[in-house]
Amino acid sequence: MLAAAQGAEETHVAAVLAPNEALNHPFVTGLKKLGIPVTPVVVGARSYLKEYRSLRALVAQLQPMIVHTHGYHADLIGGAVTRAHRLPAVSTVHGFLGVPLRNQVYERMQLIALRHVDAALAVSRPLVDRLAKAGVASDKIHFVPNGYTPVAPNLTRDAARQKLGLTGSAPIAGWVGRLSREKGADVILDAIAACKPPWHLSMIGDGPERERLRKRAADLGISDRVTWHGSVPSAGTLFCAFDAFVLSSRTEGTPIVLFEAMHSDVPIVATRVGGVPDVVSSAEALLVPTEEPAMIASALWELLSEPAATKQRSLLARERVIRDFGVNAWAASINDIYRSIESSRSTRGIDVEARESAIEGR
Repeated sequence: MLAAAQGAEETHVAAVLAPNEALNHPFVTGLKKLGIPVTPVVVGARSYLKEYRSLRALVAQLQPMIVHTHGYHADLIGGAVTRAHRLPAVSTVHGFLGVPLRNQVYERMQLIALRHVDAALAVSRPLVDRLAKAGVASDKIHFVPNGYTPVAPNLTRDAARQKLGLTGSAPIAGWVGRLSREKGADVILDAIAACKPPWHLSMIGDGPERERLRKRAADLGISDRVTWHGSVPSAGTLFCAFDAFVLSSRTEGTPIVLFEAMHSDVPIVATRVGGVPDVVSSAEALLVPTEEPAMIASALWELLSEPAATKQRSLLARERVIRDFGVNAWAASINDIYRSIESSRSTRGIDVEARESAIEGR
């Protein structure tokens, strides 16, 4: 979205990919369809020196005005490249998982690297506090929630249900995300088991906990009430199939799936974690504590028992995502940060040449 908003003349994307991702990766093909220049940087696992050299050569070739990285890997390798070229550095901090132990080590390294950037863009208020406690200078931290623009028109309810193969008369709760612990897929399974009247669960996504979650559903006796779709392209267009969208995460930054649900006019039940309260209030969704499947089940019952209030929240959620999280205002706020960095470095006597392009590192 950021590259598209800035335009082909202002942006060049470096996409760091594993060899098995290099052919027709959707991130790369999507950028090319938009006409955005993109260079795949294909490296094997732990080929850090090769990645560093490839990115350094690309930066030397492009001579960007800003290097903008996303995620701990890009912050570490891309950040080292940026410092080597003495270029302004910006990082968008999307969140921290905290598990497993390996991730904790990486995240500590990332936090050290973030002390050296010109701007750290936190997508949620808890992340602002986390960066400050980690020693990132307060004048470098910017609260910039994610923006949103739909990638394609929403399907109708009937068309979405047909595409997902959903039938039957039971109300359908939708869940979309990576099947990993931080996303709380186990929590929604426990909630569905507690639901009265019974709900059917439509699970879109894949991940390392897939088999464990299937076993959990079987142990709970709800296998016949769960449909496992796996990864589904353009899943954001299918939310109209649901009678409710449930976000059961243990941790979040600013989840794009929440924007997709808001735009689809579907009732929302979400855990009050990370940046979620910055996106929806109790006026637009039913918010519950994390790790409380019984409260999710109760919220789903409330959606059915109070249809007028449910409809009103959905309407307000759609209005809010359009009004407050549009991509143009979001991209403009980031460009303002770019300009302030260039101005600040010029004021401090740092040589920043008038270059034409910015590079987005991933």
